[in-house]
Amino acid sequence: MSSFWSAWIIVLTLPVLIGCAVLLKWNLTNHVGVPEDQNTGHEVDGIEEINNPLPRWWTYMFVLTLVWSVFYLAAYPGLGNWQGFLGWTSSNQGIKSLEESRLAIEEGRAQGKLVELDRELAHADEVYGPVFQQFAKRDVLDLAYDDDAFKIGQRLFLQNCALCHGSDARGQNGFPNLTDNDWLYGGTPDKIKETLLFGRKAAMPAWIDALGEQGVKEMTAYVLSLSGRSVNDRDAEAGKAKFALCAACHGADGKGSLAHNLPFGAPNLTDNTWLYGGGSASAVEETLRNGRYGQMPAFKHTLGEDKVHILTAYVYRLAHPEQPAAQ
Repeated sequence: MSSFWSAWIIVLTLPVLIGCAVLLKWNLTNHVGVPEDQNTGHEVDGIEEINNPLPRWWTYMFVLTLVWSVFYLAAYPGLGNWQGFLGWTSSNQGIKSLEESRLAIEEGRAQGKLVELDRELAHADEVYGPVFQQFAKRDVLDLAYDDDAFKIGQRLFLQNCALCHGSDARGQNGFPNLTDNDWLYGGTPDKIKETLLFGRKAAMPAWIDALGEQGVKEMTAYVLSLSGRSVNDRDAEAGKAKFALCAACHGADGKGSLAHNLPFGAPNLTDNTWLYGGGSASAVEETLRNGRYGQMPAFKHTLGEDKVHILTAYVYRLAHPEQPAAQ
C-alpha cells in the first residue's frame, strides 16, 4: 500500500475515533443541572423525564471498543508500509506477485521444504506404478469390463476430465457427451486413446463475411432441415445452394467427417446430436456467424501412457456399458 493510502486511512479513521470519544464524554456530562435519577421537571402526556445516566455496561463497552481500535491501528499492519509495533506482516506485504511466489517455491524446494512432497510422489509411483503397468499390458476391450480397472479409471476421470465433461460424463455446452456413442474423431479404443494422448484442436470457421446475415439465416435453415427439423423451405433451398462451402468437412450429405474418413472432427449434421446450444436455430446461427474453436488437452505427459490406457478403457465402457457376449 502506498503512503497516500496510508494517510487516507489515518485521515478517515482517527477523526471517527476522536468523534466517538467526544460524543461519549458529552453524554456522560450532566448538562441539565439536575442530580442523576431525579425528575427534570419535563412532562408530556403524563410521562415525566428522569435524568438517567448511560448504563454502565454500555459505557464500558464503548470505552473498550475505542481502546481496542486505537491498539489495533498501532499494533497490526495495514497502514502503508507500517508493520505495527508487534512486527507482524500482512499478506499484501509478503509475497506480492506470482513470480515471487514461484521463486519462493523454488527456494523452498532447494532448502528441502518440499522434499516430503517429492518423497510422497515417488512412493506413490513405487507402490502404484506396477499396478498401472500390469493393467496397461491388457487389451482395452478386456480391461474395460474389469471392475478394479474401472474403479481406477473412474478416479482418473473425476480428477482430470470431469471439470469439462461432468462427473457423469454427459458433457455440457461445448463439451461432448461421452455416454451416447456419438464421436467426432472415432469411438474405437485406438481413437479414444489417441485423443487422450495427443488432444484435439477443432476449428469451425466463421462464415459471416462470406455469407452475410441473410446467407447465415438460409444456411441455418438448410442445416436444421438435414436433421428433419421444420424450417422455411425457401430459406433451406437457398442454403442448400451454399452448402458446398461446408461439404469439404461435413460431406455433401452433411453426415460429418467420420462418415467420409476425413480427419477434421466435423460433426454429423443429420443425427440431431448437437455440441452447442442443443441445436436451436440461434445456436446454429451463432456457430455459422462466429465459428467455434475447441481444444481437448493432451494427457500423454501429465498422466503417462499407462494411466491413459486405463482411462481409455473407462471412457470406452461409458459408451458401451454392456460387455459383448463371448464369441
